[in-house]
This record gives sequence, structure tokens and C-alpha cells, in this order.
Amino acid sequence: MRKKFSALLVAAAATAAVTVPLSPAHAADGYDRCPDGYYCMFSGLDGTGDMIKLRGNTPDLAAFGMNDRAKSDWNRTASTIYLWSDAHYTGCTAVTSAGPTGKGNFFPTYQDFFSSVQFDGPGGPSCGTPPGEDR
Repeated sequence: MRKKFSALLVAAAATAAVTVPLSPAHAADGYDRCPDGYYCMFSGLDGTGDMIKLRGNTPDLAAFGMNDRAKSDWNRTASTIYLWSDAHYTGCTAVTSAGPTGKGNFFPTYQDFFSSVQFDGPGGPSCGTPPGEDR
């Protein structure tokens, strides 16, 4: 009986050692929430706030709750992204390039401004660069 009890005690101790809770992995935040292969828009500056991730043309950002709400973006696709001021690819466009330059805050004039997203164009009339504003 003593051997059985000792064996059970050792088994219980080994199980307890295995089930010690591990600290949770750090969740991605900011721009890092945007997965590779997606174009992401954020409602806050520097990739903060609400995020949507897109893999194709989006004629109306209202369907995703991001119409006139985006303040920053990251283009993690191979496509050039055309941001349209109005839904259904109307109004003027701004461009977000693919690659390392395709990440950042929108000019203040263009924060909370865009209503549709088009992959690879053809784009439309340029919204222009606001005077005195550099990215």
C-alpha cells in the first residue's frame, strides 16, 4: 500500500509540474496586426485603433465600418493601392505603394477622408499633396 501511495504521489507531482501555466504570448499591436499579403487601414494614427484587412477591391468602406475613418495604413501586398475619396471609386485618389514605403499615417488633410479602395488601379484624378505637408 505504501508503494502504491508513493507512486501516486510521484505521478501527481509530475503532472503538477507539467501543468504549470505559461505566460501568454504577447499579442501583436499597432501596425504589426496587419498580416502579410493584406492591405490594412487603421482608425488611429501609427496603426492603432480599429483595423480592417483587405485582399481585393472594396467599393464602399462603409460595409467594414471604415468609411471616412482611416488615419493610417500598411500595404503588405504586391499591389499599388488607390484610395478613393468617395464610394464606388469616384472622387479623387491617393496612392499607397507596396513595400516598405507603404506604411504610415495619412496627411492630416486626408485623415478620415477615404471611402473606397482599389488594387492596382487605374486610379483617378489625384487628390494632390496638401501644401506644406510631407509624409
